Amino acid sequence: MQETKPRKLVGPATGPHHARTGYALAVLAATAWATGGLSAKWLFSPVDATTAGWPFPPLGLEIDPLLLSAARAMLSFVMLLVYLLIRRRGALKIGVRDVPFLALFGVAGLALVHFSYFMTISLTGVATAILLEYLAPIIVLVFSVSFLKERLTWTLPGAVVLSIAGCALMVGVLGESGVAVPAEGLAWGLASAVFFAGYTLMGKYASTRYSSWTLLTYGLGFAALFWVIYLGGPGDVIVLLSDPKGLGAVSFVALVSTIIPFGAFLKALQYIEATKASVTSTLEPVVAGIVAWWILGEVLTPLQLLGGALVIGAIMLAQAPVRQRGVLPPVG
Repeated sequence: MQETKPRKLVGPATGPHHARTGYALAVLAATAWATGGLSAKWLFSPVDATTAGWPFPPLGLEIDPLLLSAARAMLSFVMLLVYLLIRRRGALKIGVRDVPFLALFGVAGLALVHFSYFMTISLTGVATAILLEYLAPIIVLVFSVSFLKERLTWTLPGAVVLSIAGCALMVGVLGESGVAVPAEGLAWGLASAVFFAGYTLMGKYASTRYSSWTLLTYGLGFAALFWVIYLGGPGDVIVLLSDPKGLGAVSFVALVSTIIPFGAFLKALQYIEATKASVTSTLEPVVAGIVAWWILGEVLTPLQLLGGALVIGAIMLAQAPVRQRGVLPPVG
């Protein structure tokens, strides 16, 4: 069988305009993740749940979060595949030697991010799960400087520290008295940070080799395969999607919380460094807090406002130009 070579990209885009595009895409990803997460919480809450502030009552589709992750991965893959078959068939061309990498990206970079995140929530709580997952910028920074030849400036570690501190304040972890994280919950939380960092780093590595369409479509395909194996077949997902309400809700989540943010984040990695994109992604809990305040009337505490300011400051610091004497040579 003749091997089909993937379409190569010209290389990483550089320049102020491209950097602004990259940050805008990363902000779009964080915003979509936040709004998609809140929407999913509303759509799949019990009918008799407290929904003060929501414009409409929830659909009452109570499903396991892992089943929702499986359903949205499968439906996202189908939606993207149909779109590419109609409009961008060239993006589906890959080489046989690329299959292992794309499989790893789909399983470790997509499916296991959700799996480990929801496992952390079940063992700790949403706030702790978010904070642990957003330790990912530390991993991204260390790996990028050590292996991807990203230049270490004084602004990058500062931006990483500010973003993590801001997340901690925004999700309210520091405001909880006597917070105790069980060892298993901590392990899953750190695993979620590793997998999210892996998604970022693999996306950066592949950003000059594949289009974001190619990477996301095949990644979601292998993620869907992972969920089929984990669930013992697609039966539960088919039952969920056979309900018109379920199909509509999962389609919304698949588009807003999966295709748009993961695709935008991969595209951002073509324009900005992995560490900067990772720091920008920590805007997610800030956006979620603002949306919850605006729509649900939830009160933001002074610590949360400070946390949001720190995250925004971290993103600005990551973009700050640095004089050449403040730049350290890449490691290795």
